[in-house]
Amino acid sequence: MVQLKVILDTRRKKADGTYPILFRVTNIKKVNYLSSGLSIMQEDWDELTHSILKTHPNHKPLNLSLSKKYYEIQRGILRLENDNLFSIEGLKSILYPKPTESVKPLTFNEYTKKLIKQMMVLNKTGNALVYKHASNRFINFVGSKTIEFTQIDYNLLDSFRHQLIMEGMKINSISNYFRTIRAIYNRAVKAKLVEKSHYPFQDITIKTERTAKRAIMMSDIVTIANLSLDNHLKKWNARNYFLLSLSLIGISFTDLAYLKSSNIKDGRLEYKRRKTHKDYSIKLTPICVQLFETYKNPENTYLLPIIPTGSEEDSLVCKSLISQWIKNTNKWLKAIGLECNIKDNITTYVARHTWATTAKRLGFSNEVIAEAMGHEFGNRITNIYLDSFDQHVIDELNEKVLAPITLTISQS
Repeated sequence: MVQLKVILDTRRKKADGTYPILFRVTNIKKVNYLSSGLSIMQEDWDELTHSILKTHPNHKPLNLSLSKKYYEIQRGILRLENDNLFSIEGLKSILYPKPTESVKPLTFNEYTKKLIKQMMVLNKTGNALVYKHASNRFINFVGSKTIEFTQIDYNLLDSFRHQLIMEGMKINSISNYFRTIRAIYNRAVKAKLVEKSHYPFQDITIKTERTAKRAIMMSDIVTIANLSLDNHLKKWNARNYFLLSLSLIGISFTDLAYLKSSNIKDGRLEYKRRKTHKDYSIKLTPICVQLFETYKNPENTYLLPIIPTGSEEDSLVCKSLISQWIKNTNKWLKAIGLECNIKDNITTYVARHTWATTAKRLGFSNEVIAEAMGHEFGNRITNIYLDSFDQHVIDELNEKVLAPITLTISQS
């Protein structure tokens, strides 16, 4: 416990014969002194009450000044002790704060950079890239490195939207940009960087379009699976990753890339989706077992050779690497589609749509399909009170969806 005492420092006699009055701060065995700014003759000091005697002509105002300073120091000590942060430096910073210069509010540009940096530190690289792309596009449109939040009004946002439309950007992409800029502005309001009265999004309608269905027929899947491809070439990998995604109920490419042997338990794949943090447990089908066995390598951390061993997960490097893999995989899936005379464009995301569409065509309900894919169906509040479907129902559904597919991989 820190001890505080008022003393007359008789060790240091001043030229006028007086001695300084000090506040002695003792922390364990460390002793520090703080000046009171006062000095008196020794005969005017009371050692018992640690105060100035009445013999001093100004004893009342001087004692009042000492009392005020004493309690100010005591409050500072208690504040630091409550946080277990006591130090004499910390106490001095409370008692003698440095004059602060007026801080200029952060601009939209500066604040966005700050948010992106925070996300990168937390390994939220996906969100960081979304913020970066949207803000860069907006800043380039405005043409200024110092956009004040109060400059962002309806006219500016409407002009930005018009420019994006003229450039041929799709409605959903424009919507993503505007939702991101709105999210940045909302956070700035909460951070007191701009008054809510300046909020410009009340009259801005953020429209979205229903995305076109991207499912293909199961007969097309069978053709893809039966396609004769040379082992370990890029086209072969693309086909295998596509079939794995389909077999694992539309698992995303990112989640597929991060799978490890520890995710396989008692014939099931158990993982947490990175986007939603929802837990999944999927019974491994013969196709999954065969493909994972094909890529098995004791030296690799991951089940598939997408992310190098030793990589920092969810880092910007990994995010960029996975994005490049998706781009290349989609390129080879397109080539596979042309080779199989499939009219629809095939991408990694088509596997998820195809699984859901096939399950629907087999007569399964929207509720079961939503449960299998980790979606909510109907009223969100009501769904909280509904029991999840038994796991065997979803296992049976997945087996029926994949029933027509067989895959033979040579060991060459």
